[in-house]
Amino acid sequence: MKRLFLLSAILLVPLFFFSTATIAQFTLTGEIRPRGEFRNGFKELKSKDADPAFFVEQRTRLYFDFTKDNIQLNVALQDVRIWGSTDQIYKTDPSLDNVYEAWGKYAFDDKYGFKIGRQALNYDNARFMGNLDWAQQGRSHDALLLTREYNQSKLHLAVAYNQKVPFEPGKLYGTDYLGINNYKSMIFAWWNKKCDNGEYSLLFHNDGRQVAADTSTAYRQTYGALGNIMLGGVKLDGEFYYQGGKNSADTDVNAFMIAIHAMMKTDITPITFGFEYLSGTSTTDNTDKSFNPLYGTNHKFYGFMDYFYVGNNHGQGGKTSGLIDGHVKTNFSLGKKSNLAANLHYFASPAKIYKTPSENFGSTLGTEVDFVYSLALTKDVKFNLGYSHMFATETMEAVKGGDKSALNNWVWAMVAFKPQLFSTAKEK
Repeated sequence: MKRLFLLSAILLVPLFFFSTATIAQFTLTGEIRPRGEFRNGFKELKSKDADPAFFVEQRTRLYFDFTKDNIQLNVALQDVRIWGSTDQIYKTDPSLDNVYEAWGKYAFDDKYGFKIGRQALNYDNARFMGNLDWAQQGRSHDALLLTREYNQSKLHLAVAYNQKVPFEPGKLYGTDYLGINNYKSMIFAWWNKKCDNGEYSLLFHNDGRQVAADTSTAYRQTYGALGNIMLGGVKLDGEFYYQGGKNSADTDVNAFMIAIHAMMKTDITPITFGFEYLSGTSTTDNTDKSFNPLYGTNHKFYGFMDYFYVGNNHGQGGKTSGLIDGHVKTNFSLGKKSNLAANLHYFASPAKIYKTPSENFGSTLGTEVDFVYSLALTKDVKFNLGYSHMFATETMEAVKGGDKSALNNWVWAMVAFKPQLFSTAKEK
């Protein structure tokens, strides 16, 4: 039934909008993005006798976008699968077929409007609120977004309330929301201002999660301020976040994050120097001191091997030990259509990691190097090839397991096709 719905949408929606082409604008965009990965110490240190993993995961999407006067409709259908996950002749399919986005947008005038439905929320550098595009399935929210945008200033307010009900009228009493790794309620406010030589943003996020023990709701608040400015030939940017309230275990939260970066151009390549500190919790702490970049695109920041904050914990006793990340990043141009990005990360733990109750490990977790080669074959076809290597310490073993002396590396290759299949807009 689900595949019938997808097929019907693919065939019927373009025909419907084509009939309205004289009074509206419709575009249909396709995306096919297979990515092969050789995992040999990805996300965690491998043991010496563990065999590497290799697989190909593919994302297929269709983006439908319709605009008429002051309304806009957007639907993105997706299929995410591992090559070979089904029999060649099958009646069941374990792949993910779903609606990634489905929202309507209405503009009251040139300043005020709202967007409602399933939507990706992607703000600033995606540190705290991002669409997680690296992951094939991405991330989206079921929310109402109110907007005010005027001149160089933007103000957005998003609200959401979630329930675990397959179909109405399945819920007649109560609002329990357990068994899903998601917020029960959310309020997100964001203000951004652009200036002549930079921009800055303020954000507030209230994350309500139901406590399993007594079905009460624990609310965690995040306050953020970030901005960037050009000083001569150097671009400086900084971020500060504070988290308070309570986590889903009803434990008090007192956490913060700070980041500082400086990017300067050279005759060969731009170079970025960065320092990031995310507070952490040790086994002796009674409060949650671990900053949680809740809905950010974490793969973008803390090393491409995803040892930190990407769906896996690092720490002792079930507590997140935080992270100190000093890094140097650069990007070499290899021609008009290709470039090579190179990153070097030094990782350390801000929280104490214990050997015994009275003896600590050192704070250094390890060093990671990341290389990504990018080639634009055409405007609609991109190729990427990546290699990453982790040089770990015994402290990393303590927080992630595995063997630091084993060869821990990761290789991946991805081809992304994303052409516009149909459009009623006139070419300029």
